[in-house]
Amino acid sequence: MIIVTGAGGFIGSHLVARLGGSGYRDLVVVDDWNQASKAQRIDPDFGGQRVHRDDFLDWLRDHQAGVQQVFHLGARTDTMLGDQEIFDRLNLHYSQSLWTICSEFGIPLVYASSAATYGGGEHGFQDGFDALDQYQPLNPYAWSKHRFDCWVREQTRTPLRWAGLKFFNVYGPGEGPKGRMASVVWHAYQQIQNTGRVQLFRSHRMGIADGQQSRDFVLVDDVVSVCLWFMNHAHPGGLYNLGTGQARSFQDLVLALFDSLGLEPHVDYVDTPLSIRDSYQYYTCADMAWMDRLGCPHSFTPLEAGVASYVQREWGRPQ
Repeated sequence: MIIVTGAGGFIGSHLVARLGGSGYRDLVVVDDWNQASKAQRIDPDFGGQRVHRDDFLDWLRDHQAGVQQVFHLGARTDTMLGDQEIFDRLNLHYSQSLWTICSEFGIPLVYASSAATYGGGEHGFQDGFDALDQYQPLNPYAWSKHRFDCWVREQTRTPLRWAGLKFFNVYGPGEGPKGRMASVVWHAYQQIQNTGRVQLFRSHRMGIADGQQSRDFVLVDDVVSVCLWFMNHAHPGGLYNLGTGQARSFQDLVLALFDSLGLEPHVDYVDTPLSIRDSYQYYTCADMAWMDRLGCPHSFTPLEAGVASYVQREWGRPQ
C-alpha cells in the first residue's frame, strides 16, 4: 500500500492521480473527507481506500505490515490564520505521531515541510539541518513546520527511509479550492476575467522595482515527480528543498499569463497592505544542490511553459 495524507488537497490530489495513472492500485488516501471540496478532488473510481484523518493513526498501526510508503502532505496551510493551537495539533503533534509510528515499524516516509520556514530569507535558503536555528518564520503556519523540522533533527529513531521536502511556491491546475491561499497565477487569472487587468504589490524596498519581487515558482507536476523520485531511489534522510532553483519576478509571471491568454498585458501596482508589509518576502530561491549530490536527474518546467500548461488544462485556453 502507498498512503497519501492530505490527498484531498492541491498537491496531494495530483500525487494520487499520478500514482493511479502509473498503475498503482493499492492506494490509501487520507484527509478530512467531511469537506466536500476535498472529497471531490479524488476520482470516486480510483479503486483505493479512503481513511479519515482523525482515524488514520490508529488505522496505520493496525495495517502497518502492508504499507510500502507514506507521503505525508496533510497540514493546515493558512498563512493568515493566527490560531497556534490548530497548527500545533494538525501540523506539529500529528506529524510527530506519524513519524513515531513509521519509525517503530520501519515505514518509508516523505513529508512536506515548507519554504515558509526560511522566514524573510535574510539567512538564505540552505536546506538540511545545519542552519535551522538561524531561521525566523513569519507566521504560525511556518513556525509549525519549522518546529517539526527541528524536532526531527533531534530524533535518533527514524523511519526506514525518509525525507522532508521544503516546497517553494507551487502552482498548477486544480488549486482553486485553496481560495486566498491559491497561487498568484490563479488570482491573476480571476482578475483578468473580471477586469482585464492584474494588480501587483508595489515595492517598498530600495533597489527593488515594482513587480520585481521574486519567488521560486514550481509547477505541481514537477513537485510530484520529485516526490516519486524519493520513493523510488535510495537517499540519505534529510531536509531537501523542492523548487526550481531559479527566482522569477511576479511581473514575469503575469506577463506569461497574459501571453498564454493571447492578451495585451495591463498591470497596476498597489501598496502592500500595512498588515503584511513588514513580513512580506521579496525574494525566495531554492538551493537545489542536493540534486547533483544525490543524482536526481529531473529537469524543471520553465515558468512560461508551466503557466501555458496551467492555462490550457485549467481553463481550456489555447497555448
